[in-house]
Amino acid sequence: MLAKPDAYYWATLINCKVLNSITFGAFLLIPCLSVLANIEIGIDHLESTKFEVLHEKKVGLLTHPAGKNANGISTVMILKKASQVNLVSLFGPEHGIYGDEKASVPVDDKIDHRTGLPVYSLYGKFRKPTKEMLANLDCLVIDLQDVGVRCYTYISCMKYAMEACFENGVEVIVLDRPNPLGGNKVAGPMIDLEWISYVGAFPMPFVHGLTIAEIALWSKQVRGILNIDDKIRKKGKLTLVPMKGWNRAMTWPSSGLKWHPTSPNIPHLDSVAGYPMTGLGAQLGNFKHGIGTKHPFRFLTFKGKTAEELKMALQSLKLPGLDYRIMTLDNPSGRKEEGIYLIISDWQNWQPTALAFAMMQLTARWQDPNPFLAAKESEATLFNKHVGSSDWWNYLVSAGRTVDPSPFLEKWKIQVSEFRKQTKPFLLY
Repeated sequence: MLAKPDAYYWATLINCKVLNSITFGAFLLIPCLSVLANIEIGIDHLESTKFEVLHEKKVGLLTHPAGKNANGISTVMILKKASQVNLVSLFGPEHGIYGDEKASVPVDDKIDHRTGLPVYSLYGKFRKPTKEMLANLDCLVIDLQDVGVRCYTYISCMKYAMEACFENGVEVIVLDRPNPLGGNKVAGPMIDLEWISYVGAFPMPFVHGLTIAEIALWSKQVRGILNIDDKIRKKGKLTLVPMKGWNRAMTWPSSGLKWHPTSPNIPHLDSVAGYPMTGLGAQLGNFKHGIGTKHPFRFLTFKGKTAEELKMALQSLKLPGLDYRIMTLDNPSGRKEEGIYLIISDWQNWQPTALAFAMMQLTARWQDPNPFLAAKESEATLFNKHVGSSDWWNYLVSAGRTVDPSPFLEKWKIQVSEFRKQTKPFLLY
């Protein structure tokens, strides 16, 4: 079993190796460190070893625009220019390799104009690399910046890529990156197996508290997470390139790293924290959460309610760690709109998903007809794929106007505690 590494080293598991060798928003209070940490993320660690694990291998790279080193240089160009690396193809997730494709819009294969290499889209005709895409590769390097939330599709993309690589005898090499919410925030419902999909590919809480390499290690080592034959899973080759200097208590600002947008609606760090807070709560009903404004996922409005009414209703719920400021922004139509900017006033007590379920509580109370009762089958299915809990949905549609998330939040805390126990052996930091 892996020890928690203070130094970095090669550690052999079952066909698995670990390589040795700003603010969240204007109003977010974070734990302060007198000196910012000196972090070496996976790509920097790989470069410091002179790309040892890539020597004499034909290399594919799955990445996106946030795949950069600490100096802002893209992993694509680092590997392309390295004399020790034979980079032969690129793979792009949702939003494409440049990050300029819209959410949920298929992306076509293309030739990368910077390198001349083929770019295979894993968010188009195929979600899983085909045998033909992998035929010329010895290994696939994965360098994706996650945001710590189950439904963010980059970890799903990694899962499908791991399955394909293991099935085709291609080594997977994961370059680790920080979880921007830190490694101690774990919250929300577990996903029921019936709702496993591309927007919920892993049996984990909505906010998972893992780094992307830890997710890869956990899914490689535990039976049933990857959707492949168990013998193939065990035989598959996984190499992890961890970070140096990162620990689980760190949020992104304390790392000293610059944030690079991971997708069009996560342009900056306040959106990272807003994503688990409001994403689920705005799926059905009159809540809007700032998409199209300069504060996506942090700016709330509710059709038919004034900003003052919304603020008073939110304050009455007494959600830990949150405060609210009335703000006027340009909405997607270009008109001025008054709404509520969400302030994280106490990071330690902040519960990342509590607000989303409070939003559903207010929606059921205020909106007529009740959108949960009136939802089409396709809307209900998509809602449940994101939330993941049939019990919660059944409760929503039976409770009418008097929705109370409290018992569910307490139940999910117990499930989160169990998840932490299950994943503890696979923590790298």
